[in-house]
Amino acid sequence: MKLGIVMDPISGITIKKDSSFAMLLAAQKRGWDIHYMEQKDLFINNDVPMANLQSLKVEENPEQWFTLSEARTKDLSSLDIILMRKDPPFDLEYIYSTYILEHAERLGSIVVNSPAALRNVNEKFFITHFPDCIAPTQVSRDMTVLIDFIAQHENTIIKPLDGMGGQGIFRVSASDPNTNVILETITKNETSYVMAQKYLPEISAGDKRILLINGEPVPYALARIPGKGEFRGNLARGGSGKGIELSERDRWICQQVGPKLREMGLFFVGLDVIGDYLTEINVTSPTCIRELDSLYNIDISGQLMDVLEKHKQAQ
Repeated sequence: MKLGIVMDPISGITIKKDSSFAMLLAAQKRGWDIHYMEQKDLFINNDVPMANLQSLKVEENPEQWFTLSEARTKDLSSLDIILMRKDPPFDLEYIYSTYILEHAERLGSIVVNSPAALRNVNEKFFITHFPDCIAPTQVSRDMTVLIDFIAQHENTIIKPLDGMGGQGIFRVSASDPNTNVILETITKNETSYVMAQKYLPEISAGDKRILLINGEPVPYALARIPGKGEFRGNLARGGSGKGIELSERDRWICQQVGPKLREMGLFFVGLDVIGDYLTEINVTSPTCIRELDSLYNIDISGQLMDVLEKHKQAQ
């Protein structure tokens, strides 16, 4: 098998917690040829998707974790599997990259995740397709509409639709004298849509990251618990991680969401669940593989590679 990966510079990752690195280790363990590229290496000639590829070797060594060959220009469709692991922001450059990768998919490469699905699934907004799984939620840029929602639910979370890692998230209440200025700021004076969600006090027990492989959940989640004085559980915001088994409600949510993800070609997805409610569906570059593997002595990336290999063989 020939596997390619599009990612941020490998020289800048932290291997002990990097999910893309875990995937590379799993592919290498299987004897697959691994080819590395960054977003800038992708291009297209007429209708032929191309890239400047470097052969990649990885090792579990915090001092020297990768070795790259000289770059060679190749047809992307020569790769059996392509992992699109470029971190957000989800901007126009990201979208253009999916156009190129979509040509490789057309020619037979398996792209993880499917380029069209990456464009169509906003990680915040897509939860609205599963109304039975979510807490009261509203998407608007109209301050009057948002203020009415806040008044109805009192404690409310407001977040931008294009944020990541807990950036730009506010907790507001109807009695907060700063609510109006927060809404003016986050909506950019009513020119940008935002998401409002009823505040869930269960966040104190953790924001659960549940990983799905081809629509099927890993049986454990990483509960990201907010630090003192915080309402955000994101590890990037100082949260701490704790492993937990999926609850019956967690599994039910996965049953509602999983088939749609599988249908769309979303092979690897991270659901965020607070208490009993789905809050986000992460499709661009989900994380937490390394943490869960370490806590439970499992091999999530290995499971993913097995699924991708079977899918390729069935083509």
